[in-house]
Amino acid sequence: MSRALSRSLAEATVQPLNQPVPNSPEEGRDVSFEAQVIAAYGRHLQVRDATGACHDARPFGRKMHCVCGDQVRCERDAAHGEVHVLEILPRTSVLSRSTLRGEAEPVVANLSLVVVVFAPLPSPDLFIVDRYLCAASSAGLRALVLLNKDDLLDGVPAEELTAGFSAAGYPVLRCSTTRSAGLTPLHDALRNETAVFVGQSGVGKSSLISALVPQSQIATGELDRDAEGRHTTTSSRLYDLPGGGHLIDSPGVRDFAPAIDTLEPRSLGFPEVDRLGVSCRFQDCQHLREPACAVREAAENGSFDARRYESYRRLRRLYAQLREARGPQRNTGGRGQRE
Repeated sequence: MSRALSRSLAEATVQPLNQPVPNSPEEGRDVSFEAQVIAAYGRHLQVRDATGACHDARPFGRKMHCVCGDQVRCERDAAHGEVHVLEILPRTSVLSRSTLRGEAEPVVANLSLVVVVFAPLPSPDLFIVDRYLCAASSAGLRALVLLNKDDLLDGVPAEELTAGFSAAGYPVLRCSTTRSAGLTPLHDALRNETAVFVGQSGVGKSSLISALVPQSQIATGELDRDAEGRHTTTSSRLYDLPGGGHLIDSPGVRDFAPAIDTLEPRSLGFPEVDRLGVSCRFQDCQHLREPACAVREAAENGSFDARRYESYRRLRRLYAQLREARGPQRNTGGRGQRE
């Protein structure tokens, strides 16, 4: 073997391993990395990787529906200056809603606590509060009811608004960012949780986050003259809580329906109905007009909050309407099928 050839072979054996081959298809792409979705607005995402760096990203494929809180696998496309979300990693939990066609749509993922916020103004829709609580229960999530802006009660006892939730077994807190009252118990309840604020538009969720996470610098709105709440949040965003934990701010709503496939078909997520229903004469009692219904009897004698029972009746009708809208072929099997 010639000296020149021996020298060439020796040089070849000490080339660093894993170097990209010139003109390889992998040039212009980094290896994939895992990240968390910390903001979601439609198909526009912001993800945070393990180093704490944030990247603007978008899902790779039209069928992928990422939500705030998702853990994802990403890839940087250096050739086009983009970060693509390639895969949503398995979720530990997901809070979902129903579309008008009765299909489930995820709202936020990988959380441990749902905080349902309402306020004296705008005029509170307690039926929306109930439906969020049912969605949380059906998703296996703990829930907390938060009465915000309690300085605007104007002489109305807070218990008139919260008694039904307390009787159902939900923890209830009160606070006011204007008076800086009640924030310490709220902060304690959120410590080391991954929580989401949900509720009507204009109830002050963003103002609460500004008080709990001062560095968030959320732009907040005010109420219109007709006391209707403005949308002050247009995207879901995750914030790190001082002292541990995470908090997701979600857009306010004017209506909400839980995903029907996740609802327990007999109780629809109402803990009072679940407890009382075992005493009904019929196992498949829907607690509407059936004879010897323990749930209806409890509502009539006052041991089951009358407003909460009416809320159950309304959700029962909505449940049937959404199942009908989805069609019989989609209503076979699954938790939503009546047993």
